[in-house]
Amino acid sequence: MNTKKILNFLTELSGNNNREWFHTHKTEYKEANSEFEKMLQALIIRIGEFDSSVINNIPKELTFKLNRDTRFSHDKSPYNPAFRAHISSMGKMPIPVGYYIMIKPNDQSFIGGGLFADMFKDATAMIREYISQNGDEWDKIINAHDFSKHFEVQGASLKNVPSGYEKDHPQAEYLKFKSWYLEYPIKDFEVDDAEVFLTQAAELFRIMKPFNDYLNMALDGFKMPIR
Repeated sequence: MNTKKILNFLTELSGNNNREWFHTHKTEYKEANSEFEKMLQALIIRIGEFDSSVINNIPKELTFKLNRDTRFSHDKSPYNPAFRAHISSMGKMPIPVGYYIMIKPNDQSFIGGGLFADMFKDATAMIREYISQNGDEWDKIINAHDFSKHFEVQGASLKNVPSGYEKDHPQAEYLKFKSWYLEYPIKDFEVDDAEVFLTQAAELFRIMKPFNDYLNMALDGFKMPIR
């Protein structure tokens, strides 16, 4: 597994973000992508030591395309120079929540967890209700020493506490959220050393597991909308 090859390719793509360059460097892309999938397999094994639900995942089924949808964007760059993946009991689907990784040059890499998507209104409603009824457990998880040392809950948020909940609810600030996720930034030099990176990522994923478990309890019974 060569994480330097991953970062080197993405750095080159970042500086040459056009279809002509990409198509003439497809060999380098395939090599870098192969290394990323090897890294994911190694991560799956390490995560499996504390979360066996991810063990049967196939790395190539967890990744996201580089192509960007530029139809409604001022930025017409065709590619997002990042390798991304989501590892959960159901693969890369956003629900159930799992372990997210993005490798992007110029110190833009991060690992994360939780619910990033805020377009699923039913999921938002389920998590809000669960937090409102299980606030003590929520506080215990997010205030745990190792968790609070590394993570802060983020997410799209309303200006006010939503209808149906008291403004002075102990978890009022979190009830405003429409998504609840974690991000831990990773520097390029940390990605360069594959063993250091894998060890760091696995440990951070272990620390965030109670947070993911809590959200997945809240999302029990959720069904993805049918298009």
